Amino acid sequence: MENKLIINQIIPFSNVDGSGNRCAIFLQGCNISCIYCHNPETINYCNDCGNCVNACKYDAIHLVKSRIQYDKKLCTSCNACISICPYNSSPKAILYNVAELTELIKQYKPFIRGITISGGEPTLQKHLIIDLFNRIKPLGLTCTIDTNGFFDINEMEDLINITDKFLFDVKTVDDSFKLCGVANLSSLATLEYLLKKNKIEEVRTVVLNSYMDGKKTVEKVAQLLLNHLEVTYKIIKVHTLGLSKQRQNKINDFIPSDEEILELVQIAKDLGLKKVEYVL
Repeated sequence: MENKLIINQIIPFSNVDGSGNRCAIFLQGCNISCIYCHNPETINYCNDCGNCVNACKYDAIHLVKSRIQYDKKLCTSCNACISICPYNSSPKAILYNVAELTELIKQYKPFIRGITISGGEPTLQKHLIIDLFNRIKPLGLTCTIDTNGFFDINEMEDLINITDKFLFDVKTVDDSFKLCGVANLSSLATLEYLLKKNKIEEVRTVVLNSYMDGKKTVEKVAQLLLNHLEVTYKIIKVHTLGLSKQRQNKINDFIPSDEEILELVQIAKDLGLKKVEYVL
């Protein structure tokens, strides 16, 4: 497993994961657990508990010698296995070595501008990503990483240098525990560093009242972006589509109004940002 990427999903063609048409590769595993996470099945690695076996009506999942076995050919993508998982995981994660993944990407090369590694949190599998990018960039494809920014810069220098651009989430500038499930995390220093290296394509903030201070977060991000006006800042209204009932119940009362989001957009513009987008 150490020599293989743990991949939750591959989307051959995506136009929402960086500039141009891209192959988006979602890795398994994350170092946080956001209350509004829309792909929580990527957070943890499967622990082979077997709860998903009986949930599958198409005989695509079995427990063999206490390990989950998944048959992609029988799967209909009904996601009943993901819905029943108590562990924020998926039995459908597949192991790829870098050579296998490179050959797959080559099939898409005529139709894409590059690849984007998402998750989960891609930097948890940094060494294999570096190997992958070293093979992909000579093909003329750009290499992008979608990250929460909660990593040690000193441990990521080789990955940072080979990555063309980062799509960067700023979750909150307050204590991160209530929102992310992990305390005392900050990504602002990482963002500032990547901005200085011209590695940021887009910064995003999902706004959820009570769990984070939207105004304070937007102001601090905007201040960092003032010397990098080519970077897009995207302010996003949290939504509940795809969330479990339990997660929906926790955030339903704290979803900001459209007017609140537009006020935050105006704050960013008033501070001098030119490329501010929003999602309602």
